[in-house]
Amino acid sequence: MAASSDARTIDLFLDMLAAEQGAGDNTLNAYRSDLEDLAAFLARAKQDFARADTQALRDYLADLDHRGFKSSSVARRLSSMRHLFRFLLNERKRSDDPAAILAGPRRGRALPKVLSIADVDRLLAKAREFADRDQSPLQKLRAMRLWCLLEVLYATGLRVSELVALPVSAARRDARMIVVRGKGDKERLVPLNQSSRDAMAAYLAAAGSAREDKGEKAKPEPASKWLFPSSGESGHLTRQHFARDLKELAVAAGISPRLISPHVLRHAFASHLLHNGADLRIVQTLLGHTDISTTQIYTHVVEERLKSLVRDLHPLAEK
Repeated sequence: MAASSDARTIDLFLDMLAAEQGAGDNTLNAYRSDLEDLAAFLARAKQDFARADTQALRDYLADLDHRGFKSSSVARRLSSMRHLFRFLLNERKRSDDPAAILAGPRRGRALPKVLSIADVDRLLAKAREFADRDQSPLQKLRAMRLWCLLEVLYATGLRVSELVALPVSAARRDARMIVVRGKGDKERLVPLNQSSRDAMAAYLAAAGSAREDKGEKAKPEPASKWLFPSSGESGHLTRQHFARDLKELAVAAGISPRLISPHVLRHAFASHLLHNGADLRIVQTLLGHTDISTTQIYTHVVEERLKSLVRDLHPLAEK
């Protein structure tokens, strides 16, 4: 169990991240989980954030390895530690930074799982097939929602947290761009294609039919401010619910559910754009990446396209 002083330190640190860096809920929750685990380890060794030395932090990293944590997870915990102790140093809660000289695990950056264009087409076709079935208004609504989610995700490359929290205003009939509020509460403009606009219009029509079927009077305004409303605490569909529905759709489309997730479709959006000639900087903007280095994970797609261009177009290339 973490000391009460460490618990207060974590709260202060998270308040700083939220206020000064605009960190979102998911980021804050990840930091809290990491640092509470560190605090609990230090407490068992009768230490805390104020007294821990570099060896204690090395012992913690070794403990993570002993517990079977992947190198990527250990690297994330190390990053959390570094941010915390830098904060304590800046706030003069400590006169040193015991995490500054720690070395992280060596790891290659894994390439993202990418679906082929044919796989995405199969998913979309199966979603449309389910949406077009003769079924009850509620079943129709659920099928329409999944089709709409899939169309919008592949058309925009939104993070799943951004997708499920879209406002209903994003589905305006004349909307060719939507404003997305992403990480750090930063806004960006993302274009919509005709397929995604058609899917949103059909989904909203199905939502109206479902309300009428329940005996609700038709209203000029939507029943919720969210495009994908839910009765849960957030008021909108959860990421987990969408992920489950997506895996079920993959099975129906003959694709292994292990290969499918909302994040994989975001990768497909980026990879397919780059494969067809999009500029890396444009893809960075569309994905909402602050740093181009984050987008450069897709450079393998660009490299393959360049090799193909040289092979096919260079006058001295082998025929």
